Amino acid sequence: MALVTRTFRLGRGGTFWSAAAVLMLCLWSSGAPSVLYPLYAAQWHLPQVVITSVFGAYPLALLVVLLFFGGLSDGIGRRRAMLLGIVFIGLSSVVFALAPNVGFLFAGRVMQGIGTGVALGAASAALVENNTSGNARFPSSLATISTSAGLALAVFLSGLLAQLAPLPLVLSFAVLFLLSAAAYALTWMTPDDAGAGRPRWKPQGLHLPGGILRVFIVSTLSVSVAYSCGAIFLSLGAQMARQLTGTTNLLVIGAVLSTSAVSIGVTALFLSRVHAHLAVVAGGIVSMVALALMAVAATTGSLAVLLLWCVVGGIGYSFAFTGGLSLINRTAPASHRGATLSLLYLFSYLLQAATAIGAGQLATSLGLDRAMELVAPLVGFLCVAAIVLAVVDLLARRRIAREAAPVLA
Repeated sequence: MALVTRTFRLGRGGTFWSAAAVLMLCLWSSGAPSVLYPLYAAQWHLPQVVITSVFGAYPLALLVVLLFFGGLSDGIGRRRAMLLGIVFIGLSSVVFALAPNVGFLFAGRVMQGIGTGVALGAASAALVENNTSGNARFPSSLATISTSAGLALAVFLSGLLAQLAPLPLVLSFAVLFLLSAAAYALTWMTPDDAGAGRPRWKPQGLHLPGGILRVFIVSTLSVSVAYSCGAIFLSLGAQMARQLTGTTNLLVIGAVLSTSAVSIGVTALFLSRVHAHLAVVAGGIVSMVALALMAVAATTGSLAVLLLWCVVGGIGYSFAFTGGLSLINRTAPASHRGATLSLLYLFSYLLQAATAIGAGQLATSLGLDRAMELVAPLVGFLCVAAIVLAVVDLLARRRIAREAAPVLA
């Protein structure tokens, strides 16, 4: 048996791509219910604030996990943390598939949040530590591509199955369960990286290693821009698409929503050579344009503007997320990389949850168009902060580099 186990262990390359598969699974699980929210609302007569609260349960659960278990993979190893996270994601698919009422939806989203909270930082760190490409920015670009691919496929496939197949609220989660099983098997075949060289883990609050505070703030703001824009899109996008297309066809709605994720992935293909600070600045600028398009789409009811929002928003997300992740990946010390990434995700998901729940409450009380008009400037403030601080950090780095350079006689 030991011989068989050794024979089927993956090398660094296989471990690298298996970590990318885990990232894809995390965002697949997040996006799988998105197209189905209008069905749940119609079936159980749920107001919009309940739907966005179901969405918000995911990042809130994830926050708790990141706060107390964010450094888990630094102690027990990336492999074991990813396996544990995959188990929770797989169990969440069963809860969703069997859901008889909205309470199960909350439970399923909480389990997805726990699974993602445990696996996300571990998988992100595993990409950096097993990178064989020679390009230090490639893991961040691949993380963006993997997560966007998972989101795009989840949204499109959920709409396809819900519209054309029987059991619309079951089959999408059956697929998620099978994907969880496949990701578990693939991760199981990677080398066990627990033990040697790792600090003993115990539950504790996250802490930030010294000397990287400014970079951490820039990175977190940039990822938060991406996540906050994504929260609006995932929590209210299906309802907007349903209203503006004038259809209840979930395949059409899923196709509309998937254009954003496709835009994210295609843009990320070209970002591995883009300077991280430039990506952060570009992400903030493009995201502000996308927020303006979102408000216009909600106000005018224009399907063309909605589609443009999907594409432009995807481009902004890709720049903001990849730039922020690149900055922190190259700065965080290896011994605390998992905890540092988890702390970044903690703040980013906190803002995502606040955006989703706040937008849902406004949409319920004031209407969708008015809610978008109020939310857009608030998220736009995050964009401006990320841009300004990225420029400040870049100028400071260049000044330090000039001062450190030898003076020529």
